[in-house]
Amino acid sequence: MTADERNALIGHRFVGGTYRIAHWESWLLTDCTGSDPLPDDLVHPIALFHAPILGSGTSITELFALVGARGAGSVGLLGYDWEYLQPLREEIDYRCEGHVADVQRATGTDGRLQDTITFRFELFDQLDRPVAIVTNRWLLRR
Repeated sequence: MTADERNALIGHRFVGGTYRIAHWESWLLTDCTGSDPLPDDLVHPIALFHAPILGSGTSITELFALVGARGAGSVGLLGYDWEYLQPLREEIDYRCEGHVADVQRATGTDGRLQDTITFRFELFDQLDRPVAIVTNRWLLRR
């Protein structure tokens, strides 16, 4: 990936859309973490791994393709930052949007080129108030 291609990625917006976390999905997410069901239709935070990405009209596969990843071994996760502005609840249509926030190139300790890709996804309630901000950072080995 050239410097121009990296710079062109910054600001790339995903199509956007909505995502609804159904009761059964919330139950499965809670169950797979070994947690008890949450009260008051609250959704387990683990939903933020996938709901904002899918709701923004993209997928992990499409993110790999967008940044030129050559397979699972070429990508490392540097972190997920989840900022909750409101509780996440079941059976609500959340408007989702996302974009590539940053791309930085560096040389790794092994001498190989690597890019740090930062994605930002946002969820909004039905009154268009922010609900959550998700920042994902990937390390892409070239």
